[in-house]
Amino acid sequence: MAGVPGSGKTTVAEKWAEAVNGVMGPGTMVALGMDGFHLTREQLRQFPDPEEAFARRGAPWTFDPAAMAKRLRKVRETMGSADVAWPRFRHEIRDPEEGAFVVPASARLVLVEGLYLLHQDDGWAEVAACFDERWFLDTPVETALERLAQRHMQVWDWTREQAEHRIATNDRLNAETVLRSRETADWVVQSWKSGDPEVWR
Repeated sequence: MAGVPGSGKTTVAEKWAEAVNGVMGPGTMVALGMDGFHLTREQLRQFPDPEEAFARRGAPWTFDPAAMAKRLRKVRETMGSADVAWPRFRHEIRDPEEGAFVVPASARLVLVEGLYLLHQDDGWAEVAACFDERWFLDTPVETALERLAQRHMQVWDWTREQAEHRIATNDRLNAETVLRSRETADWVVQSWKSGDPEVWR
């Protein structure tokens, strides 16, 4: 399930997993994020223009989609027979942490959420090909970016001005990239301000 920054992907994915597991039993459905496949700060320092790489961290070319595709294939191949480790992004250290989550062998449904899961450039087509179905969480961009501004101020203790600068120079650019991949989705999840999301094709 792809969507622009601040669209509510993590919240929706976790809510759905909780609902399915409440009916089918714990560990039946797992919700995972793509953020653990950020390139590390050390890797970004190796770019020809490290300053730009850090300024644009979160752009599609600042992740490792090949590693993510490899891990997704492992999840598929070992489903029902073995647990598979899954990384997360730790904001405290500003780098990925390997093995933070586990996809249990009991899992029968894996929902992955992230910005570029439907993106076809920068190596992401390999990731998109790993999924049985491709969903897009359709949230108004300005609503999503306002949520993101609030998150930036809370998590990083930024001023409003700092948050808006980050959005203008990075997050909005990423949102525009994500929106261009919407047409490749099999399903669109219409996000509302209240109530449950509505799903339509």
